[in-house]
Amino acid sequence: MGVAVGDAGSEKKSKGRMAVDATAGAIAGCIARFLTGPFDVVKIRFQVQLEPIVGAPADALRRSKYTGFTQALTTIVREEGIQGLWRGTVPGLLLTVPYTAVQFVALQQVRQAAASYGLTANPGTAPLVSLASGALAGAAATVASYPFDLLRTTLAAQGEPKVYKTLWEAARGIVSQRGPAGLYSGLGVTLVEIMPYAALQFGLYDALNAAVNEARERHAREQAAAADAAADAEAAADRRGRQARTRSGGEAGEGRAVREVADEAAAAAERSASGLQSNRLQAFACGLVAGLVAKLVTHPLDVAKKRYQVAGLQRSLKYGARVEAGFAMRSLAQSLVDIYRTEGVLGLWKGSVPSIIKAAPSAAITFTAYDAVLAWLLVVAGEHSSKQAAAAQAAAAAAAAAQAQKESKK
Repeated sequence: MGVAVGDAGSEKKSKGRMAVDATAGAIAGCIARFLTGPFDVVKIRFQVQLEPIVGAPADALRRSKYTGFTQALTTIVREEGIQGLWRGTVPGLLLTVPYTAVQFVALQQVRQAAASYGLTANPGTAPLVSLASGALAGAAATVASYPFDLLRTTLAAQGEPKVYKTLWEAARGIVSQRGPAGLYSGLGVTLVEIMPYAALQFGLYDALNAAVNEARERHAREQAAAADAAADAEAAADRRGRQARTRSGGEAGEGRAVREVADEAAAAAERSASGLQSNRLQAFACGLVAGLVAKLVTHPLDVAKKRYQVAGLQRSLKYGARVEAGFAMRSLAQSLVDIYRTEGVLGLWKGSVPSIIKAAPSAAITFTAYDAVLAWLLVVAGEHSSKQAAAAQAAAAAAAAAQAQKESKK
């Protein structure tokens, strides 16, 4: 009976932690998505622009509308207003909630499963577990949220005049043209992209954190050794003075001892606060570097994905040539080769500048916000659990008292 109750409590606690992870991940993702939204719009405009940015012929038909990050940013604001920089925000946020929540929950579940088999404790398999868990979490999150990703890209790429005015209109238009499967156009390419991206992002994040922690521990050990040596030297020098102080004033010595304990406690509290702040900065920096490297490596796949998503979109020709509907029928290899032949090697990295500006801080903000929100939610959940436990104990005590009263009356 006790085992069954314990198992039920453990299962309930596990489900509660999953809900906390999902909530923290969704909130962190929404914060990052909103703050980096303008960079995302500029990135998409570059990625779906078929004309070469560098070395384009003088012919106006092949001239790029957007030629640089600053020029693109100012052009969008001038032609579409400041709100143009947040096109696709609604589906972007709707995308972020399921994507980030599923990603972090899946990540925690995979890591817990690996830990139960002892894979995370083995230095040889720990890096592989980190990479695999990041890839699987990214794939699960992509499948759960992909239609919102496609709609976000469509609304951000269409420009003015709008092809679709609302999210619902865009969804209906795509379904009427390509069927329900049209909402998943390019999903296969996206999985090919997201798995190495997520694996690199989470794997590098864990590796960088481990390296920084090791460096900090080594530095702490060196400082502790130096402090011990200094303390030993000071103790040897003050031994005779301490004996004299003990004979001349026991109460004063006790007062100094109390002050020393208080000073040590204050120093420990200061070190704890400093360590917490240092951990926040570490999470931000490691997330920044991990996001930067992962985005650079996988960017050509992201360019191809955006072309698949907007294939057949009848946007204004003032933005350049349209991506033909037949593009969605090509294989990934054919698409990448075609982009390379017609737009050069730089065409595979179109939008990389706004992509880096967007992706690297986004990863850092997401990880930092996730850690902060998760810590707060765990505190709230702990307080709630404590209140529930106290109420349960009070109810049990009341029931026991009532039962004892009944027994006394018998």
